[in-house]
Amino acid sequence: MGEAGEKQTLKRYLQRQRDALMWKVEGLSERQVRWPVTPTGTNLLGLVKHVAGIEYGYFGEVFGRPAEDPMLADIDSLSDNDDFWARADESLDDVVAFYGRAWVHADATIDALSLADTGTVPWWPEARRHPSLHTVLVHHIQELARHAGHADIIRELTDGRVGVGPTLSNMAEFDSSSWADYRAKLQGIAESFPERG
Repeated sequence: MGEAGEKQTLKRYLQRQRDALMWKVEGLSERQVRWPVTPTGTNLLGLVKHVAGIEYGYFGEVFGRPAEDPMLADIDSLSDNDDFWARADESLDDVVAFYGRAWVHADATIDALSLADTGTVPWWPEARRHPSLHTVLVHHIQELARHAGHADIIRELTDGRVGVGPTLSNMAEFDSSSWADYRAKLQGIAESFPERG
């Protein structure tokens, strides 16, 4: 395959996860994308903002290619977990544009470097602090896929939209009655087991 082919494969999987995450905020209101769905406050817009900051970090600072972005300056000064939500003055469009700029910057870094080139990840343990671009790409794709999975569940709980994207549902083709029956079956199985202490 060679390096060019391997890099294109990694970029294709990276872009698939980016597109899946962006589809999860499409068509929702400012209120819906900000709504904290879990007890720990996980929300769709916060996931997008977090991933944008992480992408700038991994493909900017780590490889000596820092970016100038007004929203990035704000993220760098935040406290724990503050990159997982958007301020009232940061619109959905602002955060989506921030992520768009982050992935343009990341793609430029990926295109400019060899997969064997190394960077420095100051927040990783010393023994792993100098990974290759290949390692960082795989790590980031895994992290992005995890957050896209969070977004899948949040979007389903928000308005029922499921699937990977507009052209790939990746779901069984059940109607609402079939899904209710399926869920009832699973609940019945679960209820046959005792609650833990």
